[in-house]
Parts: sequence; structure tokens; C-alpha cells
Amino acid sequence: MSDRTPPPPPVSSSPEHPAVMAVAELEAFLAHEYPQMFNAGTGVRIEAAWYHGARVRQAFRPEMLRPGGTISGPTMMALADVALYVAVLASIGPVPLAVTTSFNINFLRRPAQRDLVAQAALMKLGKRLAVGEVAILSEGHPDPVAHVTATYSIPARHSL
Repeated sequence: MSDRTPPPPPVSSSPEHPAVMAVAELEAFLAHEYPQMFNAGTGVRIEAAWYHGARVRQAFRPEMLRPGGTISGPTMMALADVALYVAVLASIGPVPLAVTTSFNINFLRRPAQRDLVAQAALMKLGKRLAVGEVAILSEGHPDPVAHVTATYSIPARHSL
């Protein structure tokens, strides 16, 4: 990471609220459940995960550019969605059917042609809904290029 990339927020995992899944477990889960999205060719990598949060990197690739030479909105939207999903999974465990029910993005400035880093934080985690926000930064730049708020629906857990 560049010296200008903000450090991760304080890890909110604690003995009372430990992360449910570690990075290696999250990567294995995503590679198995979503191989089209999470594989070496996509350039998406989980850098850190903790209870109520995650940091995910999208490696820069020229095919992410849209006319005008800027990184496309769909690239940033997908990164934010993955980062928030990782934060949810790190907090509740492997739930493949947790789905996005609401997604809002504000594009704040033109991203540099370099890696994007998404910093996700859950604002509320309930039994059936998780609400979070994501700041997306261009590597080495301190100001966010986009801000996202989103809600995930968590399926009911059936006891056996």
C-alpha cells in the first residue's frame, strides 16, 4: 500500500464480537459460491475482514476504463457490493443467499487509473437486515472517489 492510502479503521472484533470468518475462509467461500466474480482473473482481493467491516481491493485493469479514460461506474459498484458482502459474511458467517436489497452510490470525483480500495463498514446488523456504507478510494489518494450505502437481506436461519 502507498503511504497515502488511509490505514484500516480500528478492528472492531473483540472477544465479545469476534469475526466469524477469516480472510482465507471468506476467499474460499467466495471462490466456491461465486467463481465468476471471485477468481484470479477479476483482480478482486480481500485485504482485511473484521466484525462489521472489510477492506477489498480491485486491481486496476485497462478493460475497466470507459470512454474518457475513467474507471467505469459498474466497476466501482461491483467492488462496493463485494466489500459490503464480505463485511456481512465476516460478521454472520457463510450465508450464500444474503442478497442486496438496496444500493445507492454517489460518485464524488474521477478515480485515478490505479487500484481501487473499498472500505466497508456495517452501520446496523440485525437478524434479517444489514445496513452498511462503503468508501472507495484510488490507491494513494486520501479522498474517496465514491460513497455507497446499501442494505442486505439476510435469510431466516432454520433450526434443525
